[in-house]
Amino acid sequence: MKKIFIDGAAGTTGLKLRERLEGRDDLEILEIEESRRRDPEARRALINASDVTFLCLPDEAAREAVKLCENPDTVIIDASTAHRTTAGWAYGFPELSVRHRTEIVNSKRIAVPGCYASGFVALIYPLIEDRLIQPYYPMTVNAVSGYSGAGKKGIAEYEAEDKPVEYLSPRMYSMSKFHKHIPEMMAKSGLSYPPIFMPMVDNYYAGMLVNIPLHTRLMGKPTTVSKIRQLLTDHYAGSNFVKVMPEHSENAYGGYLAANTLDGKNIMEIYVFGFEKHILLTARLDNLGKGASGAAVQCMNIALGVDETTGLI
Repeated sequence: MKKIFIDGAAGTTGLKLRERLEGRDDLEILEIEESRRRDPEARRALINASDVTFLCLPDEAAREAVKLCENPDTVIIDASTAHRTTAGWAYGFPELSVRHRTEIVNSKRIAVPGCYASGFVALIYPLIEDRLIQPYYPMTVNAVSGYSGAGKKGIAEYEAEDKPVEYLSPRMYSMSKFHKHIPEMMAKSGLSYPPIFMPMVDNYYAGMLVNIPLHTRLMGKPTTVSKIRQLLTDHYAGSNFVKVMPEHSENAYGGYLAANTLDGKNIMEIYVFGFEKHILLTARLDNLGKGASGAAVQCMNIALGVDETTGLI
């Protein structure tokens, strides 16, 4: 039985992780006393006693936690932004390539992708690898997420009975800031320049859409909607969790695509819409699933050599 420690188990991602791991008879979850959850020595003992430690912490706290690990056999899986572009850390998106999966198998340090970045990289990495998009393509990303991605304070604000009327509509944010996911989006997709990223948060709990419009006249070689869909279908063939949806799949939704239908699942759906000159790529996922705790569990399963689907839907 493998021993698991969740450092930061009281946060949103930590709670979802615990929920996903409970009931598994192959795992023992190591507990820390509530009064000692900020005690470095108590955390050090549990990290080094574990086979796998999940870090569900702010970035600086995650970096400090890694320094507490002295056991060479402990696998650290970091759900924060801290190590996603750090050399020596495997990027926890095994579907991207054989290399990505192999690095997860062989590494003791695994960084879980960001939620927005997961959708972005899943859509763009195969196209840059195929040279259908050049690394200097002027990329624009529109995305919307449920409020669970806003952290404890944001969740409380959205769930308050007296919340402002503005909270009832989609709200843009990071309009003038360099969003923390952008370095990851560039590094893991192969882009040379940062995309224009326009995220929004809306009045529902979980789920997200990541949308990337493309102009065919700016692409590396002639293409069509069907060619891009086939390229992505081939790239993710055999994947348990990344599904490229078939042609005209939008008709099944009455012309609309909701962001919240994969709540609780580790699935990512990829859509290719558009026509001759303009193409729209869309990724739909649960920001707390394939965008956070689900991806973390998937990485743990791979690192431990068990079926990657164990405990996941």
